[in-house]
Amino acid sequence: MDFELTEEQEMVRKMVRQFVDKEINPYIQEWDDQGHFESSIMKRLADLDLMGVCIPEEYGGSGMDYNTLAIVCEELERGDTAFRTAVSVHTGLNSMTLLQWGNEAQKKKYLTAQAKGDKVGAFGLTEPNAGSDVASLKTTAVKEGDHYILNGQKTWISLCDHADHFLVFAYTDKSKKHKGISAFIVERTMPGFASRGFKGKLGIRAGNTGEIFFDNVKVPKENLVGGEGEGFKIAMAALDNGRFTVAAGACGQILACIEESVKYCHERKTFGKEIGKHQLVQQMLAKMEAGYQMSRLLVFRAGSLKNQGKRNTRETSLAKWQACDFANEAANDAVQIHGAYGYSNEYPVERFLRNSKAPVIYEGTREIHTIVQAEYMLGYRSDKPLSNNLPVWPFEQSKEEV
Repeated sequence: MDFELTEEQEMVRKMVRQFVDKEINPYIQEWDDQGHFESSIMKRLADLDLMGVCIPEEYGGSGMDYNTLAIVCEELERGDTAFRTAVSVHTGLNSMTLLQWGNEAQKKKYLTAQAKGDKVGAFGLTEPNAGSDVASLKTTAVKEGDHYILNGQKTWISLCDHADHFLVFAYTDKSKKHKGISAFIVERTMPGFASRGFKGKLGIRAGNTGEIFFDNVKVPKENLVGGEGEGFKIAMAALDNGRFTVAAGACGQILACIEESVKYCHERKTFGKEIGKHQLVQQMLAKMEAGYQMSRLLVFRAGSLKNQGKRNTRETSLAKWQACDFANEAANDAVQIHGAYGYSNEYPVERFLRNSKAPVIYEGTREIHTIVQAEYMLGYRSDKPLSNNLPVWPFEQSKEEV
């Protein structure tokens, strides 16, 4: 495997970094303090062709590979988790899932508009009583003529108040348990749809998160993604994509902690010398660097498999678990290095620490990922063939069912 960035990847990295330094970093503390999601950032990302990084050009995307998407997510989270989350949900969970599972009509109508950034996509799986236990969801979809009638609610939905399209999972046959779950494209403008954002979150305060509700929402049968009963495996495939972007973003969080800590180590002096001269501070910095390098390798390994159209559930799970844990540890150490100042919003590391906790929980908790890894090791879990091939970069269909 070649670990060097290509010329195109380096160009993208520099472009996103410049964008973050100019358009996000000068304002993010204020947005975070106010709990304000600056939705105009999405439009500006679209202007840079970053809303469909790894979507084929025929569907309005940039046609770049999955590791380029990882680079974009890393650099965005170096600014703030809120905007990486927006890209994760829009591109990773929604658009990449439509690319894999949507039919041609759905790709032309929904995927193309999302990849261009004309429309924003989101993902609706989690419910008040259904998180890690997906089969416990309560939302239902009853077929009536040419429509499905959706009733229920979803919670912890990123972009709940801003997305135009939602990939929603509901039971079409409760008696079949997880094999009775189906996936639907729901539009915000459909009668009976409502959303409500949360306030008072510990972190990612500059992001939009909340609930969405379905009160007899009529969804055309043409908006069924895949077939009835395929929703569970579609959701799991979506999480392989979403977790990949979360892991990549966590690398950016570590990088931000490193940059701010190194800067502070040169500014702050104790006992007559820069605090960077103290070995215990150096140990914390060294841990950050090790965590960053290991996480990035795990992410690029998963991305390489995705580029080949190979199943990557195990590798992506490991990358997500480790990168998010490393990011949480790096943020905690960054606060420690800053001492009392790290406990205030005078420095960004306080925000990094608050932001770093959510990724350890969402898209598979740390505990779920340890179980996933152990089950692979013990032979209790294996990657069974999917009915749909994974898209292969440069987006030729794989001949191998993975």
